[in-house]
Amino acid sequence: MTELRHRVATEKELQHQHSEDKGSETEGKERDGASDNETKSDSGVPEVPVSADDTPEVLNKALSGLSSRWRNWWVRGILTLAMISFFFIIIYLGPMVLMMIVLCVQIKCFQEIITIGYSVYHSYHLPWFRTLSWYFLLCVNYFFYGETVTDYFFTLVQREEPLRILSKYHRFISFALYLTGFCMFVLSLVKKHYRLQFYMFGWTHVTLLIVVTQSHLIIHNLFEGMIWFIVPISCVICNDIMAYMFGFFFGRTPLIKLSPKKTWEGFIGGFFATIVFGILLSYVMAGYRYFVCPVEFNNDSNRFTVDCEPSELFQLQDYGLPSVLQSITGWTTVKLYPFQIHSIALSSFASIMGPFGGFFASGFKRAFKIKDFANTIPGHGGIMDRFDCQYLMATFVNVYIASFIRGPNPSKVIQQLLALRPDQQLHIFNSLKAHLTEKGLLPALEEAA
Repeated sequence: MTELRHRVATEKELQHQHSEDKGSETEGKERDGASDNETKSDSGVPEVPVSADDTPEVLNKALSGLSSRWRNWWVRGILTLAMISFFFIIIYLGPMVLMMIVLCVQIKCFQEIITIGYSVYHSYHLPWFRTLSWYFLLCVNYFFYGETVTDYFFTLVQREEPLRILSKYHRFISFALYLTGFCMFVLSLVKKHYRLQFYMFGWTHVTLLIVVTQSHLIIHNLFEGMIWFIVPISCVICNDIMAYMFGFFFGRTPLIKLSPKKTWEGFIGGFFATIVFGILLSYVMAGYRYFVCPVEFNNDSNRFTVDCEPSELFQLQDYGLPSVLQSITGWTTVKLYPFQIHSIALSSFASIMGPFGGFFASGFKRAFKIKDFANTIPGHGGIMDRFDCQYLMATFVNVYIASFIRGPNPSKVIQQLLALRPDQQLHIFNSLKAHLTEKGLLPALEEAA
């Protein structure tokens, strides 16, 4: 009897232990399921198909005996030299060609980003996604470049009646075009895809903000003088190359997790190399009117001209050296262009903040599990891979010019005055005459005349 009781008690203990094991197993499965769900939610975005290697067959054969690391180094180096040569040719062809290239680059970058979105979500058959994306690109370009044409081709616009009407109602027309696209998007909404369609609506608008707005600012910088276009872009290119070189040969310490190949050695080496490069390039370019004069439209010849009397910013001046440098060099003063001082700010931004455009792009690519935006340039990826830092730089240069360089523009004031009615022009003339007389400037001018 005692033995029977002991056996029943043992069986109860085993059953209780078994139920506890089951419970812990269930909890473990729930935890595993939750972690699996988390992983799935992280990887819920479909992967973009990996693009094929487009390296020219000639390079593949010539570099076949090298390791993948050195092979990639040579491919990047050769294609970088080719792109720099192409850049020099564009500069030689003049500002109009530069503007056209900027517009082409803008369209290609937009296409690469929109293609990623379409590759991710094409399986959901979202209606009108690509059509609306390109339509919004057209609307935004019409708005921005219409404003530019009105600013820089004012006299030509006023001469032609159709252009004058388009200029007068430009913003209303732009808004009407955008509103049409907005209504088309609302009409394209499908019940089972609401969320995805709004994702892609936001995707398109953020792409427009990043790509189109920045390219518009690049063209505005170009109108201030080609030096404001060439020096910032060259500093970003130099920093990219020198950071890669220093990181390739001396890199040991990782810089940021988003870009595992970026190192502190490359970052610091690229910074100092870019500062020196910016100062030297500015010194060479500041001596040529072709680079420093604003790009203006000549109404007589109906073409762009680059000719002016260089401002003080591009005239050599004496600067005193600190006592420490005087003792080392034996010089008390040095001759520099004031623009070279500004080039230090441009180079510093290109080296310190510019790479964050690249880090942003790296995070974007990691989110969609892609290596490059496209395979347009072997060894480099897509056009967007090369211009991810340039767009951030364009905004900085535009803000820098507006804050520290640009003053009132008399030619634009005169253009606006000529567009007024005769009675308004007379009123402004009398007001200006009274002001100059009060200041005592007008009698002096009359006596000189």
